[in-house]
Amino acid sequence: MTVTQSLSDCPPPQIPLTSRRVSKLQKFLIYWLPLLVWMCVIFTASSDTKSYQHSSLLFEPFIRWLFPHMSADTVGELHHLFRKTCHLMEYSIFAILAWRAIHQPGGNQHRPWRWDEAGLTVALVFAYAATDEFHQVFVPGRTALVTDVLIDTSGGLIGLTLLYLARKIFKVW
Repeated sequence: MTVTQSLSDCPPPQIPLTSRRVSKLQKFLIYWLPLLVWMCVIFTASSDTKSYQHSSLLFEPFIRWLFPHMSADTVGELHHLFRKTCHLMEYSIFAILAWRAIHQPGGNQHRPWRWDEAGLTVALVFAYAATDEFHQVFVPGRTALVTDVLIDTSGGLIGLTLLYLARKIFKVW
């Protein structure tokens, strides 16, 4: 019997239970914790009773500085558009983080795009957007709008689309 034969007959080493727990903890910290932190950021932002006034403190003077002759109505419309664009961006980030947590690409692995994971991500974005709007019913000075759920979900779809294209073009994740 040669050394090679005796090594091939040996069973593979068993990974201790503690290593498997660390691995699961590491996966949670790497994939799920960023999503949970981002969810807290969104929740905190939707708890702000004067969010419109807070964003207008910076945005409206900046627009008036850039365009001193712009009417107050136009500045107000731009501020509203800016806030809805922020909704799109925050839920685009949410969708990318949610997809990453669901997909869990590891190391040098390049797993193919899976539409069921993308669908689950969109469902998660929609559900969180809906519960976020429901939460705003209980925040004084805030209103829940179905259109915001649609805007948020659209932001999630935009984020997933950009992620899909980045994977196709740049072969990342």
